[in-house]
Amino acid sequence: MDNRFQAQDRFADGAQYIGGRLRPGTSGQMHHVIDPATGDKVYTYERAGRAEVDAAVSAAREALPGWAAATPGERSDAMHRFASVLAERADELARAESLQCGKPIKLTTEFDVPGTVDNTAFFAGAARHLEGKSAGEYERDHTSYIRREPIGVVGSIAPWNYPLQMAAWKVLPAIAAGNAIVLKPAELTPFTSLLFAEAATEAGIPDGVVNIVTGAGRDVGEHLVGHPDVAMTSFTGSTGVGKRVAEVATATVKRLHLELGGKAPFVVFDDADLEAAVHGAVAASLINAGQDCTAATRAYVQRPLYDAFVSGVADLMRTVRLGDPFDPSTDMGPLVSHVHRDRVAGFVERARSYATVVTGGGVPQGELAKGAYYLPTLVTGAAQDSEVVQSEIFGPVLAVLPFDSDDEGIALANDTPYGLAASAWSRDIYRANRATREIKAGCVWVNDHIPIISEMPHGGYKASGYGKDMSSYSLEEYTQVKHVMYDNSAVARKDWHRTIFGDRP
Repeated sequence: MDNRFQAQDRFADGAQYIGGRLRPGTSGQMHHVIDPATGDKVYTYERAGRAEVDAAVSAAREALPGWAAATPGERSDAMHRFASVLAERADELARAESLQCGKPIKLTTEFDVPGTVDNTAFFAGAARHLEGKSAGEYERDHTSYIRREPIGVVGSIAPWNYPLQMAAWKVLPAIAAGNAIVLKPAELTPFTSLLFAEAATEAGIPDGVVNIVTGAGRDVGEHLVGHPDVAMTSFTGSTGVGKRVAEVATATVKRLHLELGGKAPFVVFDDADLEAAVHGAVAASLINAGQDCTAATRAYVQRPLYDAFVSGVADLMRTVRLGDPFDPSTDMGPLVSHVHRDRVAGFVERARSYATVVTGGGVPQGELAKGAYYLPTLVTGAAQDSEVVQSEIFGPVLAVLPFDSDDEGIALANDTPYGLAASAWSRDIYRANRATREIKAGCVWVNDHIPIISEMPHGGYKASGYGKDMSSYSLEEYTQVKHVMYDNSAVARKDWHRTIFGDRP
């Protein structure tokens, strides 16, 4: 029995979700979704055009007043039902994600889908806890308090590496705060965003609160970001594209939230548990085939452990099983596309002129050669300023460099434009604490690398962007803070009026 998701039948009505229903695009441009594990076409749809963006924004504007006026408890109840619907559809969501991305089914069933259900349940609760400064008399004759209000229509753009989770990270805090949203997923991976929006409707979230437009970034994405009726843009993707999003958004003075690229350092001090560090490095560099902005991409290992670390990582990488994403024994699937695989391969081939490829560094042979697979790859001997160390490769490639002093290790960790995530490995609490203080990243793990939880924020420093996903900090991104002040004196002529007319009585 074929367990693969049947996309052509499931989305026969089109790849746009506007006003509570699926519909086709009208751009005249057809797009083929390719199974990266086989190279086969699995779905063909007409892309959205500017007309679909306008229709989706209009649907969101129409839905906004009623949803914004709902009580926090009413929004919370709807989102709890949303979490339940997602849990009921877990199998379909996992299969759709594995098909479009090439993710191993064990990753989608154990991480992507349950993580999204948990996120939804978290924001269902958070919807009832929009906090502000306590009401009080901060000036003798007046009482002040804070209102948190929805921003309006949010126009968001999500990437292809975690389509379901990124849809959730964009949609959930926005609607929990009372906004309506138009989300543009990546053209390569629209399936789970559409299923996510359908689940919202089934849960009773009003039509038009969650809308999906699937089209080209330079056309549909830019029109969405620049739309005059869109009050906020949230974008996750590369730093280069993020700069363009910021440029377009600036023209209409939008609220802007950017989660951009990463080049996460993995710093191993000489008192670390070597076995734990080796296993952590392999898992953290190969998660989602390395297509993760927080993945471990450059390991700095203090010299006494360096040789053993390199040997251990190479040996463990060679045991990772590449295969059919729908085989439960598969550890790592293909990259998202053949084009992206070739981009990753280009980094490694160029690195051969100045570094050593210890293991991997190629396309597997046999049946897997048809897919976008790339072998787990370990690179040593590269200089700190080399491309393989400084640039975001976004594939299963780990560069390892030695360091001597703790000062040097931390300085190297900070020596890229990025600052999204990092990890420090040490048995010494003081050493680890120093690393968490001095490494400039939005998240620093100690003796682990990758785990995330709904209650804690995700976001970066420097060229990795600004703003937070997940947690109550994320919810704050999607609200306007309004100061309300009441006069308590009931006096017509206030003392401060003398600055405009008259003298002090």
